[in-house]
Amino acid sequence: MNQTVRTRPDGSERPLGEAYDTALLDLDGVVYAGGAAIAHAVESLAAAREGGMHLAYVTNNAARTPDTVAGHLTELGVPAAPSDVITSAQAVARLISEQVPAGSRVLVIGAEGLRVALRERGLVPVDSAEDDPAAVAQGYGGPDMPWSRLMEASYAVAAGVPWFASNTDLTIPTGRGIAPGNGSAVEVVRIATGATPRVAGKPQPPMHRETVLRTGAERPLVVGDRLDTDIEGAYAGGVDSLLVLTGVTTAAELVAARPEHRPTFVAADLRGLLVSQPEVVPAGGGFRCGGWTASAGGDGLALEGEGDPLDGLRALCAAAWTAAGAGVCELDAAKAVALLGL
Repeated sequence: MNQTVRTRPDGSERPLGEAYDTALLDLDGVVYAGGAAIAHAVESLAAAREGGMHLAYVTNNAARTPDTVAGHLTELGVPAAPSDVITSAQAVARLISEQVPAGSRVLVIGAEGLRVALRERGLVPVDSAEDDPAAVAQGYGGPDMPWSRLMEASYAVAAGVPWFASNTDLTIPTGRGIAPGNGSAVEVVRIATGATPRVAGKPQPPMHRETVLRTGAERPLVVGDRLDTDIEGAYAGGVDSLLVLTGVTTAAELVAARPEHRPTFVAADLRGLLVSQPEVVPAGGGFRCGGWTASAGGDGLALEGEGDPLDGLRALCAAAWTAAGAGVCELDAAKAVALLGL
């Protein structure tokens, strides 16, 4: 895959909600956390929808059905239909259905969302490695998933049954902080068996394919909070992305991002959909955005100025990404980022 190495965030004279026809929105850490709406999310999405932007909700969480997710969004004040929701359960179910005959049994390590998605593809969910499954499907099972489910997966995978994972997110944001995600459970089975699953969710191609098939987006904008899933998935799919700082990614991590983790745009939250994006321009030996100027040198990253902290972060990204090129910036960004209070 030949991709241009991004060395700075882009600017946009038009609000992103006008420049793109469809927002492919991650949910956890973007729209809500721990079941509660994130600040500014509800009103920002309403304004983007009223402006003509199609909103699609793309989640690596395979636990809940599209009906349940749509109902939850609607309760939060974000009207959504089940058809607006695309899950990694749907992506992995399609992937499995292309590998095994219709009517095959699939050992399910996960929740109802994964079972529903498999049935929609003509597959039969089962609960034991002794049920002669043709595949193992592993997805997030919620905080109360028993250890015995991981044991069943390990028995089947060790016996040679093909293993599929909805996603490999190691963590998930919750209302109380960061918690283990499905990727952590996948690692348990991998350690026990030595096997490696085929993965459907972001940033892997099956999830991007599922999203395009279900939304019909022509000018999509991926909106997410994770560099290693949302932004990398957009990079792999060759589409633009907006990183919001309401989830797991910190400002310092963004500054140090390697090429496939560098978003097209950066915003504090979903209000970024409603406004234009400022240009980052060369300034002497560094880069300027708004009232801030950043540069990279032997002593590290330097930042000076005042104004919107996000402009300072954009300038820092430009300095660090340019210095790193196709690699990872080794300069310590912590001191410069601390000046922004992000």
